[in-house]
Amino acid sequence: MTTQERDEKTGGVPPEAGKTLLHLARDTIAGALGLPAEFAAVPDWAQQPGATFVTLTESQGLRGCIGSLQAHRPIAEDLRANALAAAFEDPRFPPLSVSEWSQVRVEVSLLSSLQPMHFDSEESLLAQIEPHRHGLVLTYGARRGTFLPQVWEQLPQPREFLRALKRKAGLPADFWASEMEVHWYTVEKWREEQTPKGKVNG
Repeated sequence: MTTQERDEKTGGVPPEAGKTLLHLARDTIAGALGLPAEFAAVPDWAQQPGATFVTLTESQGLRGCIGSLQAHRPIAEDLRANALAAAFEDPRFPPLSVSEWSQVRVEVSLLSSLQPMHFDSEESLLAQIEPHRHGLVLTYGARRGTFLPQVWEQLPQPREFLRALKRKAGLPADFWASEMEVHWYTVEKWREEQTPKGKVNG
């Protein structure tokens, strides 16, 4: 991968960005739990504006997922806030406990800017969606929902992906209105690999 290709994909962050962001997310949550944490200096690139998502999983599946869709603060600040929110404020789950923490795996996503999609029917929208590459944001009035590109692993068909996204936004699966807005984005993602002893390598 050339430097230009890497910059287009990650927004200019360096190859070691994943390790840095994973450690920052894990140390932020560990510190909030009262556990040992080692905070390294924030590199210059992480002080630039960026939008992140933090996803927590355990053996039973998802344990928390919170993020930002648009850059409005430095990457490091956004990541810390979303790491804490994913661990303690996701309304689908109780706050993360110390006893669970060693079994939790952290995944960090860095989002591209949102790109509007132009369509006049559901079929024309579906024809533009790129499975396993596009994350989508669907908006209709006050209703809004998003799926990261990672969700394609569970919903590999564009039509089912879109139907599920409508339901997440609080709309019927077969809903359609000309006022509905859809944006796509891509992500650069990094996920921890756990060792058998429960230690974590970024």
